[in-house]
Amino acid sequence: MTEMTVGIRELKARLSAYMRQVKAGSTLTVTERGKPIGRIVPLSPSLEARVAELAQAGMVTWSGHRLVSLAPVARSKGNRTVADLLLEDRE
Repeated sequence: MTEMTVGIRELKARLSAYMRQVKAGSTLTVTERGKPIGRIVPLSPSLEARVAELAQAGMVTWSGHRLVSLAPVARSKGNRTVADLLLEDRE
């Protein structure tokens, strides 16, 4: 992935060309009078797309169904779940 720097005027003049480069994976830093003011970065793929890509590569297997929530496997004194204890500890 490459990082490029471009001024606003140049960006406006050649927006389509720069957006093609961002789409290809480049990061674009936009400057105004030589000072960085923003960054244009490519979007990362969705979680579903990443999982599908891993499945296609044979690195994971997944049926595509949502995961089923399981009952807590541990309980503390007073019948509180581990999640309850973690939430209490964070306060």
